[in-house]
Amino acid sequence: MASFPGSLNEQDIGKAKFIGELSVPVAPFDQKSGRETWTVAFAPDGSYFAWSQGHRIVRLVPWSKCLTKFSTSHSSEGTNPAGGHQDGDECRVPPAADEPCNHTIDCGDIVWGLAFGSSVPEKQSRCVNIEWHRFKFGQDQLLLATGLNNGRIKIWDVYTGKLLLNLMDHTDIVRDLTFAPDGSLMLVSASRDKTLRVWDLKDDGNMVKVLRGHQSWVYCSAFSPDSSTLCSVGAGKAVFLWNMDDYSLVRKLEGHHNDVVSCEFSPDGALLVTASYDTRVIVWDPYKGTILLEQGHLFPPPSPIFAGGANDRWVRSVSFCHDGRHIASIADDRLLRFWSIEEKAPQAIAGLASGLSCAFSTDGTVLAAGTRDGSVLFWACPRSTPPLQHLCRMALRRLMSTQQVEALVIPTPLCDYLAYRVL
Repeated sequence: MASFPGSLNEQDIGKAKFIGELSVPVAPFDQKSGRETWTVAFAPDGSYFAWSQGHRIVRLVPWSKCLTKFSTSHSSEGTNPAGGHQDGDECRVPPAADEPCNHTIDCGDIVWGLAFGSSVPEKQSRCVNIEWHRFKFGQDQLLLATGLNNGRIKIWDVYTGKLLLNLMDHTDIVRDLTFAPDGSLMLVSASRDKTLRVWDLKDDGNMVKVLRGHQSWVYCSAFSPDSSTLCSVGAGKAVFLWNMDDYSLVRKLEGHHNDVVSCEFSPDGALLVTASYDTRVIVWDPYKGTILLEQGHLFPPPSPIFAGGANDRWVRSVSFCHDGRHIASIADDRLLRFWSIEEKAPQAIAGLASGLSCAFSTDGTVLAAGTRDGSVLFWACPRSTPPLQHLCRMALRRLMSTQQVEALVIPTPLCDYLAYRVL
């Protein structure tokens, strides 16, 4: 297990490149609670970006148009978002007939969770009687699920902005949503009612299963790339792994000292990253439940007693880049950090006041970060050419578990590298 660095020289840390900002018009009521951007999300195909800009509103904008606007507005490099203010409406370029459109969706209540989902026709519903279904989701359809303050989940057609389904079963805030990445349109919702619920949208949103085990709020959930495993995190140091074939609890991961609020798998499924109020981000081996790397936001590392209480280094969100090498985290110390899984200290940082959520773009080049004032800021991910051995490792680990790697008749150093024990 990698440890925290003994000391940290801030002069050795690079400054992340600021790209642009999407903000909301200022109004008197905006100063009140409810304007937070709790979630930001990119469509799987990279076509759309969505964020909950507060006060019941979700904005959907074509991502390519935003990139074009950012490139023209910020032609020179910069690291300070000051002066980069840009209203989200500026991305509203009149579209051609075949171009994606902007949408502003009023969800009727505060939006906490967002998730894009797309269908693959050959992925059939688990429901047997499908001939009477109201919805026939096609391959060219893109859906957006929104989790609301009143416990409801609303499903929208991204291309038209129309409401398709209204799912009602949770009894408290739906804090997070995630679609299975295999195109089956299986949706998992995490709620403050201490449960996770599995919905089959190809079965008109039928609820398939309730996953119980959390003793308190569930903050976040994430599917593994092959959709076979679900990670859920919550209050009380909880990190759970579920088998999504039979909906059984596989194991509980122990290592955090405070509430765990964010999680995500690496693109090859060999790593799991979690963020906690204990000031740490932990990188796990999900197959064995072991800690591979700890990324600290407070130096020297705090004692478990301090980490388990109130402090100014709570980590709010974490995201795994699609290159499999970089991780981004947002903490209450007003900093955004880019990490490399090969280093103990941050690779780059940026100032970010009141950050709440983050997500990498589909191609891994841009990080979006949501804030308490309803705006979203964007930074470029540190770029480097991945070594050939890392690409080979990712290709192999997409197909093999840690146990299968350890069973290979290969030299120990190679086995340790493939198992991510040597980062």
